Amino acid sequence: MEQIYNKLVRDKIPNIIKNNGGEPYTRILSNDEYIENLKKKLIEECNEVVSAKTKEDTLEELADTFEVVRSLAKALGYSYENLIDAVENKATKRGGFNKKIFLEKVIEKD
Repeated sequence: MEQIYNKLVRDKIPNIIKNNGGEPYTRILSNDEYIENLKKKLIEECNEVVSAKTKEDTLEELADTFEVVRSLAKALGYSYENLIDAVENKATKRGGFNKKIFLEKVIEKD
């Protein structure tokens, strides 16, 4: 039985497929394709976070999402430290989400 995936997978997945008796057909992406597919993978992983039913499943999906973000930053030429610095700078300028603030509406004054 053939199953088509056409998606970016973690590095060890082809070997896992082989060890389970499957025959994976893969190719190495160009840098532009890699970045494009990391962005698609980020959407996929974010949807899995939203769909997770348990705290444990949510943690697993958050880990997957974090790995994709880290890989995307690296592919764009940023280090892990650059990423963390950007997170901290954004939090300093605009805050985090710790206070659980939910903006309902804004009334503009003329």
